Amino acid sequence: MVEMEAQDIRHAITRLAQQIAQSTQTQEMLVTAVPGLSLFRRDEPSEPTIGMYEPSICMVAQGAKRVQLGSDTFVYNARTYLITAVHLPTVVQVTEASPQKPYLGLKLKLDTREIAQLMADTQLPPPKGPKSHRGMATAEMTLPLLHAFVRLLDLQQSTADIPILSNVIQKEIFYRLLVGEQGARLRQIALAGTQSQQISRAIDWLKTHYAKPLRIEELAAMANMGTSTFHHHFRTVTALSPLQYQKQLRLQEARRLMLAERLDAASAAFEVGYESPSQFSREYARQFGAPPLRDINQLRTGPEIRGSAEGYDQASA
Repeated sequence: MVEMEAQDIRHAITRLAQQIAQSTQTQEMLVTAVPGLSLFRRDEPSEPTIGMYEPSICMVAQGAKRVQLGSDTFVYNARTYLITAVHLPTVVQVTEASPQKPYLGLKLKLDTREIAQLMADTQLPPPKGPKSHRGMATAEMTLPLLHAFVRLLDLQQSTADIPILSNVIQKEIFYRLLVGEQGARLRQIALAGTQSQQISRAIDWLKTHYAKPLRIEELAAMANMGTSTFHHHFRTVTALSPLQYQKQLRLQEARRLMLAERLDAASAAFEVGYESPSQFSREYARQFGAPPLRDINQLRTGPEIRGSAEGYDQASA
């Protein structure tokens, strides 16, 4: 019985890899017609890339990827998946890929409101895994989850069915996640009133107001926590302090402004909330390995910026 299930999992992974390979023959990233679903391909390992992971489930049908969150490292391949419950700044690297066996992956965005509604509408069995508050984790792949994703990708061949069936299949995927190994983590983020959900609200505020001065007391009050409690739970979820989190948001947005909108370093620094261009340059160099001008010139003259970091916000991909 166990061997039969293992064989079924191998067949489902092979099917998923075929679907992704067929859809990405001429591009490294494809935003599909299925809402929230993107596909990825790489023919070689990548350099470490800094960016923001959004709430999502990421799967690898072929190859492997490494994600660094603070001091935590997550490695996943065709036998595991990565779940991210809140927006998290990370360093990501494709570690296994070649022209003969390209890296093939997918990302499906998580709609926490839909997940919360599903929890309210149904009597869910308890999750299988232990309770945890970190906003990112890996889990072992399951056959029902694989089958659901195969059916979701099949919708690309019948786009007229997408408006109706994609919602049904995505709800099944959310259900599989809620009752699976990392279900407790996802429930903590989606369930109103929990500490993890309150931290998630504070993260959403920071993402919108990153250019403003950071006042921990105000963020803690927003989360209905004392300052020390808020600081502790924020680091538990994100592996970063609120100040470190804000700094990464600012630096990533400044890099985008210089690259996409051609702002100079000083203008980009002021735009994202820095008062001192010299401090901005120092922190930028520590984050990206080179001062702003040199880094942006390298990006413009070097290989095309990759968009194959599934899980990343589109602005960061």
